[in-house]
Amino acid sequence: MTKLMDVAARTDVLNRLRRAEGQIRGVQRMIEEGESCLKIGQQFSAVRKALDSTYLRMTMCFMEQELDACMRPDDSQKAGLDLMLKDMEALLARMG
Repeated sequence: MTKLMDVAARTDVLNRLRRAEGQIRGVQRMIEEGESCLKIGQQFSAVRKALDSTYLRMTMCFMEQELDACMRPDDSQKAGLDLMLKDMEALLARMG
C-alpha cells in the first residue's frame, strides 16, 4: 500500500481537510442557529468543493507515487512526468 510520504503533500492534504472540517462545523452551527436553507446549501456546496479538491490531490499524489515506483525515472524524465501530472490535475479539476 502506498503511503503519503512527501511532507509537503501530506501537509497540503491535512490543511485541506482541516478547512473542510471547519466548514462542516460551520454548517452544524448554521443548522443549530436556524439559518436559511439557501445559506446552509451554499455552505454545503463549499464543503463538497473542498472535499473534491482534497480527493483530487490525494488521487494525483497516489498516481505520482505509483508511477515513480514503477518507472524509477531519471531527472529529465521526472520533469516530464511532473508536467504531465500537473496538466492532468488541471484537466481533472475543470471536470469537477
